[in-house]
Amino acid sequence: MKFSMIFEAQLVDPSPAAEQKLLLEMVVEAEALERYGFDNVWCVEHTALTQYAHMSVPETFLAFVAGRTRRIGLGHGVICLPPAMNHPIKVAERVAMLDILSGGRVHFGVGKGGSQQEAGAFGYELDKLQPVIDEAMYLIPKIMVQEEIEHHGTYIDIPRRPVHPKPLQTPHPPMYMATTRSDTLAMAGARGIGALVMGFGGPEDVAAKNAVYRKAYAGRRPEDQVGFRPTEHLAALCPTIVSHDREFARRIGLRGQRFFAEALAHWYQGLPKPTAYDLSAEEHLAALDDLRREKFAVIGEDKIALDGESSKDGRNYGYFSEVNDAYGTPEDCISYVRRLFEAGADEILFLSQMGGVPHEAIMETIRLIGEEVIPHFKAQAKTSAEPALA
Repeated sequence: MKFSMIFEAQLVDPSPAAEQKLLLEMVVEAEALERYGFDNVWCVEHTALTQYAHMSVPETFLAFVAGRTRRIGLGHGVICLPPAMNHPIKVAERVAMLDILSGGRVHFGVGKGGSQQEAGAFGYELDKLQPVIDEAMYLIPKIMVQEEIEHHGTYIDIPRRPVHPKPLQTPHPPMYMATTRSDTLAMAGARGIGALVMGFGGPEDVAAKNAVYRKAYAGRRPEDQVGFRPTEHLAALCPTIVSHDREFARRIGLRGQRFFAEALAHWYQGLPKPTAYDLSAEEHLAALDDLRREKFAVIGEDKIALDGESSKDGRNYGYFSEVNDAYGTPEDCISYVRRLFEAGADEILFLSQMGGVPHEAIMETIRLIGEEVIPHFKAQAKTSAEPALA
């Protein structure tokens, strides 16, 4: 039962001054995560996606956070593996160096990135990248454990070379894949690595994906294993704003979620740039419903606005419905997180850093999760682990 937060570096105003302010605020937020008992801080990696994600060099951000913290895990969610973007040798070197300097706190996911906007910046076609990523994925852990590496593959060629340093964690830090579709869940399970479920389908969708992942993991073959450290672990995204003022939390959270959906739809599907109007929660829900009807924002096969449960007024807001998010009081957050754990999640990836969400609201969210949500589940876990009295 793990509790983490993931950062996109998403912002409404993409000016250099606002960007600098945001990045420094995220460092303060990451320090607060450690102070309030979170297990990991995760960072995405995106290039050339203005407003949607300015976290282009997570290795630098995580290294800086490592120097400001002592305990919290440092997660790449994920490192993009097109060789011109992140060559396997450099990935192995950077992950190992951070693992040593942080005292063995690194987790690293791998993937291909999510858009042609990014792939094209490095000369690739996104729909042709998967075999390249597969070759790099299998190669990186070998670099980490072998004294020297020599590889002559279809897409990557490395003459015999020693690569240093080697990671502190042996044989290497745990590995993960970013997953949105059933086939990528099955791939992660079959390859014996963790799954970071980055979709927005809610607990029911997580339960379905968990079943796919666990079945694939249970049936994996030794020859398909990526790396030398089998990791059965499913982490689920959980957009969250927590406040004792429920109306405030829902208004701020839904504003951020709307910005997230619009920014994604802009870069992935050519819709207009995102907005960040300070409307009521109901108005944001209506705007999201309009987006759902007009055109979906999609990550893989996951639609940001999904058909789902209806709210009390009978309108269908899908993922953004009243009962299907963690925007609200600590009790609301506990209720939703419980559903994610019951669906099979091993780790909750809280997402609060969305465009238009103020730093103060994120800090309050971190504090309330740390003071009320995490202790609730830790106490529950302790009680269930205690032996029954005769």
